[in-house]
Formats: sequence, C-alpha cells, structure tokens
Amino acid sequence: MRLKDQFKFVRQNMKKNRTRLFMTILATAMSVAFLIVLASVGFGLHKSIVKETLERRIVTEIEVPGKEEPNNGFRQLTNEDISYFEEIKDVKAVTRRKNLQNYRFEVDQHQTNAQAVVAHMPSETKAGLELSDGRLPKAENEVVVGFHFFQDLRPNKEVTEELYNEKGQIKEKFRYKGELVGKKISMEVIKFEGGKEVKKPLEVTVVGIRKKPTKEWIYDNVVFVSEGVLKQVEEFTGTPRGMMKDPNNPDMELPAIPADQYDQVNVYAKDMESVKDITAQLKENNYPSYSVINELKDVNVMFTIVKAGLIFIGTIAIIIASIGIYNTMTMAVTERAPDIGIMKAIGANPKTIKKIFLLESSYIGLIGAAIGTLVAYAISFIVNFGLPLIIKQAFGEEPPEGLVFSYIPYTLPLISFIICYLVTILSGLRPAQRATKVDVLRAMRREV
Repeated sequence: MRLKDQFKFVRQNMKKNRTRLFMTILATAMSVAFLIVLASVGFGLHKSIVKETLERRIVTEIEVPGKEEPNNGFRQLTNEDISYFEEIKDVKAVTRRKNLQNYRFEVDQHQTNAQAVVAHMPSETKAGLELSDGRLPKAENEVVVGFHFFQDLRPNKEVTEELYNEKGQIKEKFRYKGELVGKKISMEVIKFEGGKEVKKPLEVTVVGIRKKPTKEWIYDNVVFVSEGVLKQVEEFTGTPRGMMKDPNNPDMELPAIPADQYDQVNVYAKDMESVKDITAQLKENNYPSYSVINELKDVNVMFTIVKAGLIFIGTIAIIIASIGIYNTMTMAVTERAPDIGIMKAIGANPKTIKKIFLLESSYIGLIGAAIGTLVAYAISFIVNFGLPLIIKQAFGEEPPEGLVFSYIPYTLPLISFIICYLVTILSGLRPAQRATKVDVLRAMRREV
C-alpha cells in the first residue's frame, strides 16, 4: 500500500467516530496549551529580568576595581594598567576617573552641590559619552556637567515658601532660567587652616551638558573637570585630591595618592561576545572584574532550571492526555478488526498495518498540539494585556514598566510538538502492535 493510500485510509477511519476523536484531540490540545502557557511564564519573567538588567547597565562595560598582587595585596590602578588594558584584543575603550569631593557650585544667584570628577574625555567619548547640548572641553577651565545639574540649581538666598514640590523637585519658579552652556560658574573649594574654614572660588566655564540617562532613577549631577582644575584644588588645599583634614586633628597625615592613580576604571569591549574573553584574561592576570554578563550568567542558569521544571510539569499533563489516545487507539483496533482481517487476507504486510495505526495516533497528537499552540498564544496575549489591569484595579499597584508575564519563543512550541509527538507514538505503539496480531478468521467473524 502506498503512503498516500495509507494517509487516505487513516483519514477515512478517523471520520467514523468523530465525537470520540474530538474529545481525544481536545484533551491533547488542553495538555499542550497547559505546557506552553506554564513554561511561558518562566520565559516571560526571564526576558523581563534580562531586559531590565541590560537597560540598567551597558552590556559591554567591565568594571575593574584594582589589581591583586601576591606580596603587596590589593592596589589601585595606574597608567601602566590602563596601557595593558588598551592592548587587550577587542577592547574598544578604557575610561579612568579620579573622584574629588562634593563642592558647591554657584551661577547667577543659584547654587547646587555636586561631585567633581576628573575624567579622560577621549576615552569617555569612545565609550559612548553623549551630550544633549554644547561640546567637549578643550581648555583646563572648561567643564561638562551632568543632565540633572541644571535642575538642581536653587536660589542661594532664603525663600519664604517651600522650595520643593511633592515629588522632591525644586519648584519651577525657583529654578535657574538662564542658558547654562557658555556660562561661568564658581566652584567653591574649602580647607581648614588654624582651625578655621577657608574658602576659595575657582571659576570654570560650562561647555557641555550630558545626555539624559535612559532610566528615570539614574541621577546625574556630576561635574567633569580637568587635570588643571585638580592641580589648582590640590595647590590650595595642600592635600591629594583636595581631601579635607579633620579640623580637630590638623596634624593628621593623609595617605599619599600617586598622580596617575585612578578611583574608577571601566573597560569597554567592542561587542557583547568579547566580554567573556576579556574578563577571563583579566582574571588570569589578577585583575578582579565585574560585568553585567556575569550577572546574566547566574540569572540564565537559575531560569534554565525553572523553565526545565515547568516544561517537566507540563509534560506530565501530556502523558495524562496520552491515556485517552491509548484508549482511542485500542477501541479503534477492536472496531476495525474486520478491516484488518481483509487487509491481511489480501496480503498486507504487518508493518504496513502497524504504520497505519501509528499514523492515526500521530495525527491525533499533532492536530492536538497545533490547536493547543494556538490556544496558548491567545491565552498569553490575554494574560499580558489583562493581568496588569487586574493587578492595578485589585491591588492598587502599578506593575513595573515593560514587565512580560508570558512570553512564547519559537522553541517552546517546537519542544511541545516533539514531546507530544513522542508521547502519542508511544501511546499508539501497543494498539498498533496488537493490530498486527489479529487473526484473520476471527477478525472476519468479529471475535476480536
């Protein structure tokens, strides 16, 4: 019998008892939909957490806090280390910063407190620093300020009413209204001398404003100053990085800080795939490092275990549904005993008879899997659309922006189809084997 005829024979037989066939396919579809929807929760939460992590951090950024030396312990990084990092394959940029104190900055009767940071602007630009207005510094008295520096400027005199609104922001009428780029601002440096506080204003010019952070919770009011400004601060204070001595202990010795020592060093890879190799090389040379890829690795392992467990639970539902397929196929063998007898009488090969019943069980499984997949996609859409509304109305809580409760990648239906197909084949195997052992004479007399 040709394969085409076998398929035709199977379809004809499946039409003989449509109610039983419908209930069997329905049970299979429900089990497949249950598997996909259950596992999609794991995939959805995994996707949401990974997306949130990637948005919070630059995926190619590698933080290097220092170097571990066998004899000298842990030390800060210097220009020698920076040069080594820049020679590593697939490294795009190496940023280095020196952190100063928080200083008060004044401009046109307004003031704010912000941290001054000495940054290497060429490497910052390579790493992706962007400006919303202005340009990069060219002279030593030029600075770039963070996006929120402008919003933080407040009147430097007493006001008669509340300065801040209910969101903790400076009210619009008290904010600085002028143009900041090109404006000269005063950076107030402080030291203690003879038990008294001595102040010196350093005049710098704002030439650029950094781009607004991608996340609302990121607060950027840092002021990027030059090495020239750092030198002026150190000459006035007489301390490294402008550190302030304890006024109660003026003879206290402050730690010496080399001029080429950095407080914060970040290595940026050319692409995400290069991060793993770079961190491995850093580790081999006693440079501890951290990157978001390391965090994602642990997250991925955890969610792989969760998704595997959910798929296993869903598979149990398919196995339970396979009992119905086994029952359907067993009854089909009994009902079609005369047809089997006729096929044997005209010389049909037992393998062909077995194949026909396996084809029928496969039909049931695959049709059920297809219907179940469509139902799962519909449920997933309803869950993602309706659950946030339910949470908001019932509990008064706003779900995190971009949270995905259910996500169905193309691999999940594929896995479900494979599991369903294997289970249905196993369910139909025993009835198919029984069909090959039907006695011709008994079958003709309907005694099976």
